[in-house]
Amino acid sequence: MVNTSALNTILDFLKPHSTTLIVVTKTHPVETLKVTYDLGLRVFGENKVQELVEKSEALPKDIAWHLIGHLQTNKVKYIAPFVSMIHSVDSFKLLKEINKEAKKNNRIIDCLLQVYIAKEDTKFGLDKTELLDLLNNSEFDSLENICIKGLMGMATNTTDQEQIKNEFHSLTILFEELKNTIHKKNIDWKERSMGMTSDYKIAVEQGSTMVRIGSAIFGSR
Repeated sequence: MVNTSALNTILDFLKPHSTTLIVVTKTHPVETLKVTYDLGLRVFGENKVQELVEKSEALPKDIAWHLIGHLQTNKVKYIAPFVSMIHSVDSFKLLKEINKEAKKNNRIIDCLLQVYIAKEDTKFGLDKTELLDLLNNSEFDSLENICIKGLMGMATNTTDQEQIKNEFHSLTILFEELKNTIHKKNIDWKERSMGMTSDYKIAVEQGSTMVRIGSAIFGSR
């Protein structure tokens, strides 16, 4: 079931900001996603590797698939042949594995570095020190089959909108700092992936270039 009214409201809000809508497909059947595709959406995001592979095989090939959930190194090989972007890079070990599998497939895979901005232990991500250590790793420049496109962050699951705003703002500040200070051939500072159904408007107001929305379009899982 696709809530076309809600979808159009979201698209109307995003359009003036040139923010990309990533349709979150987690647990939703191919038939429902095909309806979304027929409405003109072409950027889909999936949390789990197995679902991503299965849905990519079943749906049209012009969809740009984004892996937005936590990614284990031993599963990179399954998505490396086709994934458009990986949002959840949270270690240099994972980045090296993505680079290795991308090279096998003669590809350059776009990646976002996931930053821990929330006040929740359940969220993944790098803190600022870990992020800088990754970017300044002596092996980083040799990774020729990845391109860091920006940062991803998830705000705390709270009704405190000021807290959410501050967390998204902190990611934007960090993004601008990195954009102005770290310049490498395999980095193209462009994207800030932040905002979901509950907080996408705040995220966009704080500079998000990509929002990840599922339940507002398909209803609660």
